[in-house]
Amino acid sequence: MNEIHATPKIAPSPTQVGSDQTPREFSQAVESMHSARLRPEISLGTIRPPQRLAPFSHAIGLEILHEEELSDATRLDTHGDAFGRLILLHDPASEESWEGSMRLVAYIQADMDDAVANDPMLPDVAWEWLSEGLTQAQAEHTNLGGTVTSTASVRFGEIGGPPRAYQIEMRASWTAQGTDLAAHVEAFSYVLANVAGLPPEGVVELGSRA
Repeated sequence: MNEIHATPKIAPSPTQVGSDQTPREFSQAVESMHSARLRPEISLGTIRPPQRLAPFSHAIGLEILHEEELSDATRLDTHGDAFGRLILLHDPASEESWEGSMRLVAYIQADMDDAVANDPMLPDVAWEWLSEGLTQAQAEHTNLGGTVTSTASVRFGEIGGPPRAYQIEMRASWTAQGTDLAAHVEAFSYVLANVAGLPPEGVVELGSRA
């Protein structure tokens, strides 16, 4: 498994941060999420978090940038062929079911080619990427759980797009230990890179610019 490297892409624009009522621990956690070092093909930006899930929340979006988009690292469009969302939920009262006060909720969606999508072990492999990614990044956590779903869509009649399309979706959550969440973001980006089919860092695909 390759080490996770990182390059910050977009300056943070935290939500629910800066008021007198914002816990210091939450502000530190949000800042650390935006300090994660990501590979250059992945952009990071702030997105709107879900409401009423916790007293404090923050969300980031990660997207795979194609070669022609790498010159515009500020682009963040979750309608591409591979993207992820990572949501931080903070309850200063330490939610009992979380086993802590910092809960991370992850979502990834990516298009797959039929050769990969038809592998019955794909969901198991994708989940292993997450488990190994958290371990490799030394992202301390507890209470990890989630689902991986592989789907196929068939188009009929007068509708654009390929006749068949395949996607993988991952939904996961875990409780982070401490307030430095950079390693958690880096582990999450590792999973996104894998499901998107990016080559290992330092490997240049044939036909691409070095």
